[in-house]
Amino acid sequence: GVLVYFLFGRDRKAFSNQSELLRQDLEASAFPLLAPMLCRQDEEITRLETKSASRRKLMRLVRRNSNSALTSRNHVEIQQDASKFYPSLMRDMEAARHSIHLQYFTWAADPFTEKLKDIMTAKAKAGVAVRLLYDPLGSRLHLNRSYLQGLRAAGVHVAPTSPMYRLHTISYRNHRKITVIDGAIGYTGGMNIGREHLDGGKGFDSWRDTQVRIMGEAVALLQAVFMIDWYNAVKENLFSIPYFPADAAESSKGDVPVQILTSGPDSQWAAIRQLYSLMIISAQRHVYIQSPYFILDASLAEALSTAAMSGVDVKVMLSARPSGNKLPDWAGNTYVAEIVESGVRVFLYQKGYLHAKAISSDSQICSIGSANIDIRSFSINYELNAVLYSERLAKEWERDFERDLAHCTEFDPATYKRRHVAVRFRDSVARLLSPLL
Repeated sequence: GVLVYFLFGRDRKAFSNQSELLRQDLEASAFPLLAPMLCRQDEEITRLETKSASRRKLMRLVRRNSNSALTSRNHVEIQQDASKFYPSLMRDMEAARHSIHLQYFTWAADPFTEKLKDIMTAKAKAGVAVRLLYDPLGSRLHLNRSYLQGLRAAGVHVAPTSPMYRLHTISYRNHRKITVIDGAIGYTGGMNIGREHLDGGKGFDSWRDTQVRIMGEAVALLQAVFMIDWYNAVKENLFSIPYFPADAAESSKGDVPVQILTSGPDSQWAAIRQLYSLMIISAQRHVYIQSPYFILDASLAEALSTAAMSGVDVKVMLSARPSGNKLPDWAGNTYVAEIVESGVRVFLYQKGYLHAKAISSDSQICSIGSANIDIRSFSINYELNAVLYSERLAKEWERDFERDLAHCTEFDPATYKRRHVAVRFRDSVARLLSPLL
């Protein structure tokens, strides 16, 4: 064990000050560009927190656990499914004049993404800076060398978020989904890039997912996250004025407060898990959650149980069938069987594959992003969520959630207990792997 640890368990920079110097260097580059926004933090929080105690607590938590600035001048559009997201993304990419930054866990090479490839190559040849980050493990079975070579030959800058040969960090995947166009338009959410989001992929007739399109101050935060991940991948510092246009907030004509919350294995706090926990325990009336996976740690299980037992309407919607790896689904059955005993209602989406990752509390606040309800997303992966402090958007998302209920069946613990003992034993064995799922 000691030998394996020395060979694979340590980063070679773990005991040097190089990572600290890197952090300071990037902060020095980023702060002048974000200073106008950061200097208004106390004023903005004081102005907005008066609307509710739960909003005040959440804003301060997100600011402290991930150093996330509160932005207030944003226009936000919730985009349900790729049929809405992809055409919008392509229009914005075609209109790009300065830069296109893309970062996705899975980027596929297929007939649909050939259209995106044509847009990217045309823009790169026209002088637009086009950069693509992809996770090599998440894209391993979807990308091919000829697709990447074609992009690079046209002048598109392409890089994996981390090399596969670093065995000691191979489990730390970058699961974020980010697009930033001209520093003025941003996208984030649960959707990757590939045809399966349009046709459902193997074994499904459709794919259910959620993305948000943002114009305004919050785009600068998405840009900063991309640039930090880009630096970590290729050691190129992109922080400069052209990527942070001063008129982005004014042109958006929006008034939605947004915080961009990040977490990862190197974070001091499990920021997104804390976000979910506080939204659950602060709810007075209801909490709605969508996630493809359901692997709980003790703190989140306790929060869900406490909310349900205190009379809060807690509804969780999961995919009825897994896509790909079945282990998380098997382990998830055991957590669902436990949590429904406290009054949490769990619904299994049957129409297609449910891949959305979102939570809403009391029709006041919703969060949409890349983090699943599982230990991997909360502790191991690099994730990103957008927290939207908007009654209008929360109600809009909740209406979509309620429409999705028409395509669900409710989990019945009695039926699960009647399943063959071998099936329940299989699920219990899968649960042993929960810290990695």
